[in-house]
Amino acid sequence: MSHMQQAVELAYQVIGSTSPNPAVGALLVKDGVEIGRGATQPPGQDHAEIVALKQASDQARGATLYTTLEPCCTWGRTPPCTQAIIAAGITEVHFAITDPNPSVSGNGLNELEAAGIQIIEEGSDGAEELYEAFAKHITTGTPFVTTKYAMTLDGKIATHTGDSKWVTGPDARKYVQKLRRVCDAILVGVNTTLRDDPYLTARTDDGSPLERQPLRVVLDSVCSTPLSSAMLDQPGSTLIATTAAAPAARILALEPTEAELVVLPSGTVRRVTQIAIMAHLGYWRVVHL
Repeated sequence: MSHMQQAVELAYQVIGSTSPNPAVGALLVKDGVEIGRGATQPPGQDHAEIVALKQASDQARGATLYTTLEPCCTWGRTPPCTQAIIAAGITEVHFAITDPNPSVSGNGLNELEAAGIQIIEEGSDGAEELYEAFAKHITTGTPFVTTKYAMTLDGKIATHTGDSKWVTGPDARKYVQKLRRVCDAILVGVNTTLRDDPYLTARTDDGSPLERQPLRVVLDSVCSTPLSSAMLDQPGSTLIATTAAAPAARILALEPTEAELVVLPSGTVRRVTQIAIMAHLGYWRVVHL
């Protein structure tokens, strides 16, 4: 496996734990020997390149860095990675993807090149998929959406009585949990809440809830989510997106719960519009993650 492919594998291991930062993998190699490796840590902690540089310590001088994403050159919760790379004496940087963030895109590479570091673009299997969701949000302000539903061979999602447990098998349900672990939010309509009373949590293989939970989002135009809903007692946060059509009494009834309520535009159909909820979730991600 190439050094870059190893970096890609490192990045995939931390998807879901780094948001709002992209998941990055990095490898430091000197004289053909790996001297440091790292992946992006949770928000506010070290980026992948910094983890690798700390492992390598003084050995980093003269080494080659393999990173899945162009090193950042802006200040956020942490200092720019470009400055640390230059200070460490790295002589060559291989990258797989240019950062889609307009504030960084190409600027990080230019800064490294101006410092005398050789820059080499090196593609790798799976690298583009790592950043498709990040690229969507950073360039449009709206989320990257994955649609999941279970359907029988004859095109149904439940029996004629409304029973839908279980349409899928163990393998499919395991895959759903994998999806939940890498997503920032899970969105359902209020009818799913009323009929299935789901937990909407990310869980381990043995059914235990994970420490990090995606935001649970319910589209509920008239605020009919029951106070007894199972999701309201689960770890993590719940957002109920409603409209001006919701009776004030129902909104007040939900206030004692820990759910966050937001009143969004409904358009002519008296339902939360797709544009409104996507814009709000894009904003929520910036503010809360």
